[in-house]
Amino acid sequence: MTVTQGQPLTAEITDILVAHCGLDAEAAARAPAASLEELGLDSLALLELSAVVADRWRVQIPEQAAQLSIPAVANLVARRSAQPGHTENSIVIAAPLPLVWEITNDVPNWTELFTEYAVVEILHRAGNTVRFRLTMHPDENGVSWSWVSERVADPIARQVHAHRVETGPFEYMRIHWRYAEEPEGTRMTWVQDFAMKPTAPVDNVGMTERINANSAVQLAVIKERIERRVQTGEAVPVGGATGAGDE
Repeated sequence: MTVTQGQPLTAEITDILVAHCGLDAEAAARAPAASLEELGLDSLALLELSAVVADRWRVQIPEQAAQLSIPAVANLVARRSAQPGHTENSIVIAAPLPLVWEITNDVPNWTELFTEYAVVEILHRAGNTVRFRLTMHPDENGVSWSWVSERVADPIARQVHAHRVETGPFEYMRIHWRYAEEPEGTRMTWVQDFAMKPTAPVDNVGMTERINANSAVQLAVIKERIERRVQTGEAVPVGGATGAGDE
């Protein structure tokens, strides 16, 4: 439950509607799932709600808020006023930096490097910039998630900046890959900054937990597969450095 200023946010939104918008508190209590429209609030009342919410939380209420219940409005405010998501995960791979760079930036072969991607389709290349579509293996519900991403590789600085072009449930998703030499090999770091849309099935906190858990799995897989290549002497992919990628 989201709590703001000592009380649940749903209760605070209700207080605003009663004090500023003419809401009948008893009617709201009798029908907690009713939409604002069903509770008798008109467009002027919604404008007043929007003004108070914008002033208090710096959040904009959408025009279709009349179709939302009070708990749904509270959930929307909680999501939009929350801190953006941020994760940072890294791993040290026992392999030379040039090799790690080549393998991890060979986007067409990501299906052989990650366990989560079923298909990689290159849509456009221009220098060190690549735009591509990723399609995941079906989830537990049989859904194959797919989106378009773009990323720009800097082979000199050994960094990659990427973002989702088709954002899906995200307001935005930006990813920064860093590579650094260490005594044990190469440290590869993923930094992800994002925010979820109000309609997303998970909020920023929930997605942060998911990304951290999944990153740990995928980094371990990549480490194992690259180190196995080193041990077996398997050839490095051709032309990988100009074909960078993005989760």
